[in-house]
Amino acid sequence: MEKITEASSNYRHLEQMSVSEVLQHINNEDKTVPHAVAHAIPAIEALVKLVVEKMREGGRLFYIGAGTSGRLGILDASECPPTFGVPDDWVIGLIAGGDYAIRKAVEFAEDSETQAWEDLQQYYIDSQDVVIGIAASGTTPYVVHGLKTCQQHSIVTGCITCNPGAPVSEFADHPIEVVVGPEFVTGSTRMKAGTAQKLVLNMISTTVMIQLGRVLDNKMVDMQLSNNKLLDRGTKILMNELELPYEEARKQLLEHGNVRKAMEAHRQHQEGV
Repeated sequence: MEKITEASSNYRHLEQMSVSEVLQHINNEDKTVPHAVAHAIPAIEALVKLVVEKMREGGRLFYIGAGTSGRLGILDASECPPTFGVPDDWVIGLIAGGDYAIRKAVEFAEDSETQAWEDLQQYYIDSQDVVIGIAASGTTPYVVHGLKTCQQHSIVTGCITCNPGAPVSEFADHPIEVVVGPEFVTGSTRMKAGTAQKLVLNMISTTVMIQLGRVLDNKMVDMQLSNNKLLDRGTKILMNELELPYEEARKQLLEHGNVRKAMEAHRQHQEGV
């Protein structure tokens, strides 16, 4: 198959460009990514609806990937608990080569045709769950064969790739293909392809969590209060929602340890007065 992600850059002699020219050209290429993602919204919507349905029934969402794609999946998964206050095992990111590969490349890890399924089995994966394979090229064996084996075990699959008609799409019940074209540096899919994958992952996890009731109005009322910035944010949410002075809002937040719980307790108290 023709890999658009491996096609020669539209720019030549990058080393002869000024810093300003390099930056401007990269930025111009990056501007095209949201438009490519927009074309994939119907496919993203179909997958999100299915993930929501599965998770309401107790299922989980898994991301599998290698290299940049794997790291992006782990990033998205790891941000769900602090952002939406959900358990660590609701969204799980797996990378070829294991946790060591998050920081350093593991040679040939992505070429394994069995490791993804072995990794998923560590979590007792079953047909309640959904697995999304992330592969810019769409040919990564770790991802392709991981999805193939999932289908053989009646597990719903999706994928995020940047090559149309890629092998990974063959084994995805819900393929998402975001065609961003050649990279500024030929084949460097950490650039536009990585940006596209990050945007799609943001869309999937955020929309799923909103549909599961983890956002109230436009506020992260279930966020983990893990630092002073988030304590201040939570306090200001309570100030605005409950019309309380800052110190009283902060006191109630610390007492209940959660914005949503503090709001509910305050309103119950008001109704009982």
